Amino acid sequence: MAGATSVAVITWVTRLAGLLALVSVLVPAGRRTLRGHVAAWLELPHEATVGAATVALVTGVLLMLLATGLKRRKRRAWQLAVVAAALLTVSHLGLRHTLGAGLVSLALLIALIATRRYFIALPDPVTGRWRAIRVFLQLTVAGVVINFVLLSVALAPESVGDRLAQSTLALVGVSGPVMFPALWLEDLSAAVGLLFGIGAVLLAAYFLLRSAEPAPELTDEEVDRLRSLLGERDSLGYFALRRDKFVVFSKSGKAAVTYRVIAGVALCSADPLGDPEAWPGAIEEYLDVCRRYAWTPATMGCSELGATVWARFGLEVLEIGDEAVVDTDTFTLEGRVMRGVRQAVSRTKRAGYTARIRKAEDLPLAELEELRALAATWRGTDTERGFSMALGRMGDPGSVLVTAEHDGRVRGVLQFVPWGEKGLSLDVMRRDRTADNGVNELMISELLLTTPAQHVSLNFAAFRAVLEQGQRIGAGPVARLSARTLRFFSRWIQIETLYRFNAKFQPRWVPRYLAYPAARDLPRVGVAVFEAEGLGGRPSGLLRALQRV
Repeated sequence: MAGATSVAVITWVTRLAGLLALVSVLVPAGRRTLRGHVAAWLELPHEATVGAATVALVTGVLLMLLATGLKRRKRRAWQLAVVAAALLTVSHLGLRHTLGAGLVSLALLIALIATRRYFIALPDPVTGRWRAIRVFLQLTVAGVVINFVLLSVALAPESVGDRLAQSTLALVGVSGPVMFPALWLEDLSAAVGLLFGIGAVLLAAYFLLRSAEPAPELTDEEVDRLRSLLGERDSLGYFALRRDKFVVFSKSGKAAVTYRVIAGVALCSADPLGDPEAWPGAIEEYLDVCRRYAWTPATMGCSELGATVWARFGLEVLEIGDEAVVDTDTFTLEGRVMRGVRQAVSRTKRAGYTARIRKAEDLPLAELEELRALAATWRGTDTERGFSMALGRMGDPGSVLVTAEHDGRVRGVLQFVPWGEKGLSLDVMRRDRTADNGVNELMISELLLTTPAQHVSLNFAAFRAVLEQGQRIGAGPVARLSARTLRFFSRWIQIETLYRFNAKFQPRWVPRYLAYPAARDLPRVGVAVFEAEGLGGRPSGLLRALQRV
């Protein structure tokens, strides 16, 4: 607790020191000279004052960038912050400022050194160190070359050495040996130098400190080990075999946790694989990785048992919705409650639609490739949605494909992945947008009526309980407002529509939970969840930048 408090205080003092440095340079009131100040005793020349202003400006911005890394206890951020705080303290002397800003930067330097033991997190597996060096060198060289060319054109009589010295010193705002015939030319040279000098430092700092996201990919050996841990308990277990994840195993090898790193969050889905008694060992390994790299641990879609185990490790738990599970031995199209599905199935059959149910390994490769192409075409978005209940590929051995055909053409496709030996979990649900309504009802009902599987997991209904409570007679204003808010967002995200569709098949609802460290982490975890599920998140340009090495 003391460490967390110290890190939080250091983070805010760093931001304050950076802000005061910017104010001291950019705001006229911050540039007032105090008689008797140490800088006055030193009688620093004007060039030194300009250089100090440049250093203060750069280090001020740099400290504000470093604050995020310090919050995550990154060792590299701490090292750079110590250097920046020392430079800032010295630069305040050259600026002849009042003591306020200088004292804050000095206090920050002392506090950083005193709390160094808390900043132990390693850089992320993908690091921008070499790119940072390359960018710094490229910009500084470019600044020198551009300034040198400018001076060569405008001041041909000056010696090459003087022009080169002037171009180099301009990067830090210091005047060189060149005598300018016009003030505007001197200002232009200084502006070009400062622009490239400041840009080099800040862009290099960005690439050095950015939370670059490693590109995960399970190896064939890891996939084989994970397959051996799959069981009958969790309907979402098979989705752990997505290739775009990392995995950690318990020391005994009897349990595993898979995750993906998004926005500084190591996001897991569903429950750990393997023997529940061995879950704590796998979770400990996962949390150790999170501490090592200062990632925020979180898991979405875990069961009640999984949420209970995660809670033992100090994570908060929030119910986020329900999974629709249909028991096939009791499913029927008869009865009043099934009238809607029954009518939809009858209507599509009269229109000439038929459903075919086959195992993936029984399909010819050419037909499987055609179904993959159709599913991609019918997706409707550039982003493949799904993480906790999506495999991200079609045709795995053991999966079941259901197609709806009309006049010899495929008009809809479903893929179900294995849930142990006795169940199936819905993975892909796509249909031709020009197909008749009821195609999905036809494919699902035919599967439920004919499959030997005992349990079939359908879509996840987010915040189902909230929607139901808000529609009950006598619901309070908070419940009604919450349900109304969810219906509003359903215009862009399928919340109510998925719930209504699932409810048609009279499933039993299995609650699913989100586990996260604390309320302050929910915004970051929320961004990671939305991005993982393909529902939004950070701009695509930023994601491409973060994924580059």
